[in-house]
Amino acid sequence: MVTVEGLSKIYNIAVKDSGLVGTIKHFWHRQYRAIAAVKDISFAIESGEMVGFLGPNGAGKTTTLKMLTGLIHPSSGDVRVSGHIPFQRDRSFLQKITLVMGQKQQLIWDLPALDSLKMNAAVYDIPDKVFKHRLGELTEMLSLEGKLSQPMRKLSLGERMKAELLAALLHQPQVLFLDEPTLGLDVNAQSNVREFLREYNARYQATILLTSHYMADITALCKRVLLIHQGGLIYDGSLTGLQDNFAPYREVRVELAQPISDAPNGDASRREVLQKYGKILNIDGQAVCFLIPREDLTKVVSKILAELEVLDLSVNEPAIEEVIGQVFRAGSVDY
Repeated sequence: MVTVEGLSKIYNIAVKDSGLVGTIKHFWHRQYRAIAAVKDISFAIESGEMVGFLGPNGAGKTTTLKMLTGLIHPSSGDVRVSGHIPFQRDRSFLQKITLVMGQKQQLIWDLPALDSLKMNAAVYDIPDKVFKHRLGELTEMLSLEGKLSQPMRKLSLGERMKAELLAALLHQPQVLFLDEPTLGLDVNAQSNVREFLREYNARYQATILLTSHYMADITALCKRVLLIHQGGLIYDGSLTGLQDNFAPYREVRVELAQPISDAPNGDASRREVLQKYGKILNIDGQAVCFLIPREDLTKVVSKILAELEVLDLSVNEPAIEEVIGQVFRAGSVDY
């Protein structure tokens, strides 16, 4: 459904020295420097797939989405979305896609949402009968009954986001490009939007490319992620694969029956006794947290249970936010 080959976007930014002399020089002899917003990225997304698109601020996510939707022209590379070249902006292409940006709105602030939706239906040439059917279906899926007759400014932030989604999906697009759709929403509203997207994908087999700074959105909806850093694609694969390859350790927390202390220098003595089980992250009274290589986990846990008086033991995966943060700090995925 989406194929990207060697996609790049280069911006030429004017460079000017400070002061009057710099301004005059800039006026007559303007100089530029090239800024690569997106650098030679390639990937493909199958029909019906939900893919997370992650990266720090300024990494190139929104620029990529704008190229995929035809809002800006790529500097180089080839893009196909549902068989179309996006920047040609064919009507048949525009009927198949939608772009939702959490920080922007398309519905008119002072009008009831229903009035704006009727205008959208006219723009997309949606017959009245089809419009009413889709409106009813999406209103029920989004739990917006009784809300669309109110001015947009009277709705809560969560209700406005749902109305924006309804407007974006009224023409039943095949491909959804979602840029921070849960931005600023509370926990319940985020959960409602995620549930709607999951149901919409299952019902219509829509292809979804989702960017979000809320990892709960990604982990709940996407089995596959693309990581972009400084304009370059550094990972394309599963979330679990990223965690296994970049964080091959597990945290093992053990609560002991009593503190281990057999010398006057307490903490140093405890650390010496316990360090044979693995790297110690911290000791807090009777609780000890170890960092254990994944391949040694079963053996080490068995050894701890056999040799120590254990009240409780838990094994935790590193938080996915921490794993992805490490990837971005490193600038690559180290296999």
